[in-house]
Amino acid sequence: MTNSKTVVIYHNPNCGTSRNTLALIRNTGIEPEIIEYLNNPPSREQLVTLIAGTGLSIREVLRKNVEPYIQLNLDDPVWTDDQLLDAMLQHPILINRPIVVTELGIRLCRPSEVVLDILPLPQLNAFTKEDGERVINAEGNRVN
Repeated sequence: MTNSKTVVIYHNPNCGTSRNTLALIRNTGIEPEIIEYLNNPPSREQLVTLIAGTGLSIREVLRKNVEPYIQLNLDDPVWTDDQLLDAMLQHPILINRPIVVTELGIRLCRPSEVVLDILPLPQLNAFTKEDGERVINAEGNRVN
């Protein structure tokens, strides 16, 4: 899916977690391919591949604190996986983010530090998230 230095992020620039994840990717010196999935949603096939790659269920990748989730009553177990995928494709805001793809795997990066498990290069500098939480120290090592 990617070459040795290619990283793809399904990104929402209005999301702090997504911005922090993007910054952690860039802190390795990699400039990822950024897909603003609200404007350029994945195809059904791509979405199925992404979700399968995360190892999560479709329900686990559904974003629950958004209007379409509540309006469509998507927490009702009557919804099949195919129907949930249809809803996600019709309302991309229902796709939880950020999803990152690298040669080492696919992850839903919530919290943003999850991305560290699949980045092909080490962190170059200290990193502090937007909320002030220190994630990477001056030596480029994970704090927690």
